[in-house]
Amino acid sequence: MPAEGSRSFWLQLAESISRATSQPFVIENTTSASGGCINSAYVVSGGGKEYFVKTNRADLLDMFEAEGEALSVMSQSRTVRVPRPVNWGKADDTAWLAMEYIKLGGSGSQALLGEQLAAMHRSSADRFGWHRDNTIGSTPQHNRWHDNWIEFFRDQRLAYQLSLARRHGHHGSLQRNGERLLEVIEEFFTAYQPLPSMLHGDLWGGNYSTDESGQPVIYDPAFYYGDREADIAMTELFGGFGQDFHDAYNAAWPLDSGYAVRRTLYNLYHVINHLNLFGGGYAMQAENMINQLLSLRN
Repeated sequence: MPAEGSRSFWLQLAESISRATSQPFVIENTTSASGGCINSAYVVSGGGKEYFVKTNRADLLDMFEAEGEALSVMSQSRTVRVPRPVNWGKADDTAWLAMEYIKLGGSGSQALLGEQLAAMHRSSADRFGWHRDNTIGSTPQHNRWHDNWIEFFRDQRLAYQLSLARRHGHHGSLQRNGERLLEVIEEFFTAYQPLPSMLHGDLWGGNYSTDESGQPVIYDPAFYYGDREADIAMTELFGGFGQDFHDAYNAAWPLDSGYAVRRTLYNLYHVINHLNLFGGGYAMQAENMINQLLSLRN
């Protein structure tokens, strides 16, 4: 993180923003902002311009590059509003991502978010994954392109998280039953063929708000192309999305009837990730979800 009063870092940041925007920019004010538990964040302003800046260690620049590129791709879909990236770089042992500053907190409609998210999910790719890896929280997220969604989700999502859990000392029934689930995962897709939709990837209530005009805004993506049900499932994991959202989404693009079961499968990925990040009671929650899925096999 830039040290308090690190004039060199802020000067280099301002010069970089000036080059990226082709407009002169001098930082006159720097205000700390909420940036989650991973990064430090600031609102920098000067000359009537404002930018939102995330910072972290210089060796984490790749994380910011992936996020900036994801925001750019999502913005180009012209569906849900996301902060437009300005640039990213590193200076004085600190990496940064600068983006559009959006004033949040307006009163908006979650129904509109449902409609816009369905439109974003219709933005597609030829395969599942993405051309680069990124992160889910601070955990590496692998996105190697794959033609087969079941294999992609099994190997690059659940199997990877289970292997991390093993390294963190979580053995026993979590691993035994987790392996059983991996072996039968195809049974949850016997009558359903997902399309590779543009996904936010980490769509919980903390990554959604509205701007001053009431327009929905989503941010902090863990972007890739995958089954749209994975995004919808996470909106139900920690709360924050009301029935208006779900009704509007289903009106725009109805979910398959099997979603009610696969929702648990997709949220298992996030629960095991939380186990790997935070430990605690997530082990029991993950085991219960695995047992539930095994009991619901076709």
